[in-house]
Amino acid sequence: MQTFLIAAATVALAEVGDKTQLLSLILAARYRKPWPICIGILIATLVNHALAGFVGELLARWLTPQVLHWVVVASLLAMAVWILIPDRMEEDEGKDKPRHGVMVATIIAFFLAEMGDKTQIATVVLAAQYHPLWQVVAGTTVGMLLANVPVVWLGSRFANRLPLRATRLASAVLFAGLAIWTLWSGAKV
Repeated sequence: MQTFLIAAATVALAEVGDKTQLLSLILAARYRKPWPICIGILIATLVNHALAGFVGELLARWLTPQVLHWVVVASLLAMAVWILIPDRMEEDEGKDKPRHGVMVATIIAFFLAEMGDKTQIATVVLAAQYHPLWQVVAGTTVGMLLANVPVVWLGSRFANRLPLRATRLASAVLFAGLAIWTLWSGAKV
């Protein structure tokens, strides 16, 4: 259960102000169909984070424990810095009507937006460090939903009131803390 909670909290914080959260807002404002958008986010995130989790597990198998330890520490520190850089969405995204429905458009948009994103990288790192894999994927997916579903349902009023800078700073501190904790716990082994 600890793995699930760490994964959920990490991704929920990392997602605030991220481009996929902005994508949620754009989709909600454009199509005004929260249920298909939320289901699309769930499906896209499950698939994307399951793939990222498998990559993390493979890295854990291929790398020696010492190398993996330093890769995880470096990745967490890089995430702490990266998270401080705000994402921006192009204004043209989301303006065309989807050909196959709002849910399919959301699945495709979210899956592609998550490729190489902070939360996908975080999922790879978490899966390399924590077990079992299903708890990492479930936790990161729940974290993604915790950050995006309110944006879909509450729209721009919620996003405008959210202190993004403070949340980014808290997320950066969380990643830096995880890096220090990982460094410290690895030193004891």
